[in-house]
Amino acid sequence: MLLGNSAGTGLVLDEDWDLLRTFLPSGWEGLAESTGALKGLRKDRSAATLLRVLLLHLGCGHSLRETAVRARRAGLADLSAVALMKRLRKSQEWLRALCVELWRERGLSAPPADGLRVRAFDATTVSEPGRTGSLWRVHYSVGLPSLRCDFFKLTGTKGRGTREALTHFPVRAGDHVLADRGYSSARGIAHVASAGGHVTVRVNTGSLPLLEPEGEPFGLLEAVSTLDRPGQVGEWAVSTAGEAPVAGRVCALRKSEEAARLALDKLRQEASRKGKALRPDTLAYARYVILFTTFPASRFDAAEVLDWYRLRWQVELVFKRFKSLAQLGHLPKLDDESAKAWLYGKLLTALLLYPA
Repeated sequence: MLLGNSAGTGLVLDEDWDLLRTFLPSGWEGLAESTGALKGLRKDRSAATLLRVLLLHLGCGHSLRETAVRARRAGLADLSAVALMKRLRKSQEWLRALCVELWRERGLSAPPADGLRVRAFDATTVSEPGRTGSLWRVHYSVGLPSLRCDFFKLTGTKGRGTREALTHFPVRAGDHVLADRGYSSARGIAHVASAGGHVTVRVNTGSLPLLEPEGEPFGLLEAVSTLDRPGQVGEWAVSTAGEAPVAGRVCALRKSEEAARLALDKLRQEASRKGKALRPDTLAYARYVILFTTFPASRFDAAEVLDWYRLRWQVELVFKRFKSLAQLGHLPKLDDESAKAWLYGKLLTALLLYPA
């Protein structure tokens, strides 16, 4: 039972809430009603009170049980951990809609999709509360630009089959998948292609050897080095190596001098931290954005492939914040729908904490 704004909210200060409300998208309360988040509430159908309770769990990282206790003490709600879990599940579509509206208000939009099913694959780790809490890896897929989570999977972080991989995800014919460097493997690309999907991944030069169409090793560095002007784009026909080679293209962009400098600085700092020496080719590759794609060349030229991946960069800016927040809190891992709601809530928290 939600209690509304009673005196002595204590743990959730009214002035903090008033400030937070200014970052919410227009019509956010109406979205609570239209998406069914308030369905079943009898005494108080307040979207504001419900969101404040959910953010104790999603934004502060408290477990469901601890959130219920804190909400009761703050005079916000009198409900059990089980009831809060059910309310979180009912709020899944509301939380997603809030993320989408915030995205739209900030001008983060996709190129015209023309009916394409575009999906972004990613993963993050979550630690259960407590000194001995288990560590889990959350694999998830979201549609673009809808941000609808269409797949969710939880694995451990150690042992076979737990690392980031395209093979974790079901793929349908016609899917257009965007994934970062962690998914750059011939086996994963073959998994998408065998299902009739298309994929664009950032090339990891250490894990994705490429071949010329005739089967000879492809000279990637030699090819991209022909791009000698910032902003210049090139493409080359290649295939992956291995038992199930997949034909595709390398699409590459020469970075601006400033972007290249930042990338090189980051590489050097990381190498210094780990006490490793950087290879010359690693430094050379840092000047380019290099993608492997099976997106049809008849529909997507190299610049358009890079534009779609640039959309993923926009999403990644928020996903990185989401990932840091996902480390804090209790994932309701026994229920897929609640877990998806949790994901949307964490993404919403990232958008609210870092307004653009």
